[in-house]
Amino acid sequence: MSIIPPTAKKKPTKLEKHGDVRTDDYYWMNDREDQEVLDYLNAENEYYGKMTSHTKEFQKALFQEMKSRIKEDDTSVPYKYNGFWYITKYETGQEYPIYLRRKGSMEAADQLMFDCNQMAKDHEFFNLRGISISPDNTLASFATDTVSRRQYTIQVKNLETGEIYDDKVENTTGSSVWGNDGKTLFYAKKDPVTLRSDKIYRHTLGTSEAQDVLIFHEKDSTFNTFVYKTKSKKYLVIGSVSTLTSEYRILDADNPEGDFKVFSPRERGVEYSISHYNGNFYVLTNKDSATNFKLMKSTDEKTGSEFWQEFIPHRKDVLLEDVDIFKDYYVLSERENGLNRLKIVRWDGSDRYYLPFDSETYVAGTSVNLDFDAQELRYFYNEMGAPYAIIDFNMANKTKKILKEQEVLGGKFNKSNYRTERLWAIARDGVKVPISLVYHKNVKFDGTSPLLQYAYGSYGSTIDPYFSSVRLSLLDRGFIYAIAHVRGGEYLGRSWYEDGKLFQKKNTFTDFVDCSKFLIKEKYTSPEHLYASGGSAGGLLMGAVVNMAPDLYKGVIASVPFVDVVTTMLDSSIPLTTGEYDEWGNPNEKEYYLYMKSYSPYDNVESKSYPNMYVSTGLHDSQVQYWEPAKWVAKLREFKTDDNLLFLDTNMDAGHGGASGRFESLKETAKEYTFILDLEGKTP
Repeated sequence: MSIIPPTAKKKPTKLEKHGDVRTDDYYWMNDREDQEVLDYLNAENEYYGKMTSHTKEFQKALFQEMKSRIKEDDTSVPYKYNGFWYITKYETGQEYPIYLRRKGSMEAADQLMFDCNQMAKDHEFFNLRGISISPDNTLASFATDTVSRRQYTIQVKNLETGEIYDDKVENTTGSSVWGNDGKTLFYAKKDPVTLRSDKIYRHTLGTSEAQDVLIFHEKDSTFNTFVYKTKSKKYLVIGSVSTLTSEYRILDADNPEGDFKVFSPRERGVEYSISHYNGNFYVLTNKDSATNFKLMKSTDEKTGSEFWQEFIPHRKDVLLEDVDIFKDYYVLSERENGLNRLKIVRWDGSDRYYLPFDSETYVAGTSVNLDFDAQELRYFYNEMGAPYAIIDFNMANKTKKILKEQEVLGGKFNKSNYRTERLWAIARDGVKVPISLVYHKNVKFDGTSPLLQYAYGSYGSTIDPYFSSVRLSLLDRGFIYAIAHVRGGEYLGRSWYEDGKLFQKKNTFTDFVDCSKFLIKEKYTSPEHLYASGGSAGGLLMGAVVNMAPDLYKGVIASVPFVDVVTTMLDSSIPLTTGEYDEWGNPNEKEYYLYMKSYSPYDNVESKSYPNMYVSTGLHDSQVQYWEPAKWVAKLREFKTDDNLLFLDTNMDAGHGGASGRFESLKETAKEYTFILDLEGKTP
């Protein structure tokens, strides 16, 4: 007997804007408390379960295979901060980290800070973040989320006695920072409806949340605010940022009850960030058309942009991403032609040089460097076909020490078995789009090899060619894995991002399709063996791609996909919406509305064949609400003319990031991989 997919009820809702009327038959799904909605999601889960019952044992085996490569009793590289060494470790069979520290030296006894396994035992979901140590090292503020809505509760623990104080602050971002007096705590609170971080409060140890003092209220709904302390420990800083604009306020950390002063007033389209060293601020900014950013300098007293002096000029072909400051050196994180570079410079100008990296498919960047006086730069490095290493580089004598190399267990991994390369596809407008590939050395290039193509392509977020031990489960079964560095990311500099947002957003989608066509033309794969994957804004990419070029793909994985663009961006009560206007446009303006509507996946579902599709979401997702993929799948079921697979898999306990345990998330990856391996005929 055939298994019948669920059919969602149609309850037409007319949505009108700018004289344009859209009829949304599934608008009713946007109430997570409605039993009818829950019944539909559960029916989809049941359908997915029945349709994939023949792969359940393989899913379990694949999960165990991926898990077996991960060192269970693992320990992080210790880092030094204010006289203590801090360590994170995992124990065999445990899902969550244990946070420890040692006083003075690594030979000292372990002091337990937090055992997240114990803290999580009564919760389906658990996340701890934002550990902040008081200046005298006795207290730690920390934050937990047990729902997966990214609304964190801040508490304070005495690290010497183990006591958790009565102080408790709800609905925060999770981050907090101490004033230098060790009894004053600053944090950012979220709007309870939109979840925008809009207020900064000052909390005095031993008082209730009701007594906390509002320090700053960011009233512009397109901005989010946060608070931190400079590495020099001299200043408390309130940041307020939108997609295109930023502004900071500073306060001497020795005077936590004082008034913050504006560092430099916000200017539309001007982004900047600040670091402090030796009586000066160093300002990373795009001001005055510095598209790829430059580094400016100001004194502590005169911080307005009119006083900024050029320190590192803007360069057309080099993106300046960050600066790390030490007592004797500063380190520039740059990107040229898509590749990471680390430049080390002595403050006195007597020496400057780049760390040498040879591959074209690598990731490198600075790691935890909290010790201002250190002579060593800690950085990470990995290639797409080889595991990461954490390295200490002595900036004075130019020697390096590998502190930790990722272990790939199971006895089968040999990095010489894998090949990597970078290709350049020609997009339809003539632009060259880079693709990073990794594959087993035995793979064939005759069009018969299965290939999984991944991309993100939004917010200027760059997906670098990183190593993944989980991915080996595909590579060892003959898959090629490709990362398409499409416009909308920042792989080729800031202009690469600018060319993939607002009225240029469709470049992201067409770049992905053109990369697929290139890989097919060059015989890396064929439409019978090509798969696509993306999540969140990358899920939007998947939705657009299957509308534009469904015949190119055998299967598509869309994770927590942002697919109902117009309706979501018109609803300012939904978390993140107003802060996204600079990324997607404001549909309250007719031009943006019409452009969004022209690519919004949900609005462009048609009567035609679609690829096999696996769509996942989380009921408590605060970034992309569950109803977007749920509505999309319902509409696809109504319109698609094929017999291909279409699954909606809803995690009823999790949010945007999926399951919280380090191994539980592998079960979700096992589902995705099983979906495409089964289509490829590579499951038992």
